[in-house]
Amino acid sequence: MAGRGGIMSATAVGTRILGIDPGLNTTGYAVLEVQSTKLKLVEAGVIRGKSKGSVELRLKEIYEGVCDVLTSFQPAAMAVEQLYSHYDRPRTAILMGHARGVICLAAALQDIPLKSYASTQVKSILTGNGRAPKSQIQRAICQQFSLAAPPEPPDVADAMAIALCHYFLSRQTASIEN
Repeated sequence: MAGRGGIMSATAVGTRILGIDPGLNTTGYAVLEVQSTKLKLVEAGVIRGKSKGSVELRLKEIYEGVCDVLTSFQPAAMAVEQLYSHYDRPRTAILMGHARGVICLAAALQDIPLKSYASTQVKSILTGNGRAPKSQIQRAICQQFSLAAPPEPPDVADAMAIALCHYFLSRQTASIEN
């Protein structure tokens, strides 16, 4: 089974959002909990594939790791980063598509609503700049959760940013509907 490494954790039960930054070697995840108007970081970490070379085994490990997170934290929603393809590296986008596919499958099989966000949208929501560098996103994450230092590896901060984006946009949608 894939290794899941939680970096930060807390306990309490409320509505939970799972943010995921898909990766074939390292998949970042973050579980946020919403209690009335408060937002709390429950756990953030990575799912690491242990298999080298075999795409099939790495995908299995990602799937099992995501299922473990879903079972452990019972999120009400999952937010995942959309694929981005750079014309210089189309193979990377294809491999990332495989990882993202098994993540989406895990959510679908557990009836977890899934929402996808472009990285530019996440950056814009958190910083006001859709082209913000990673360092600016990491500072926003540190500020939001009162962290002394950005989470490592950066995939964790990215997952936290994706979950935060979903939280902010969900609140905005809810206030419009009321």
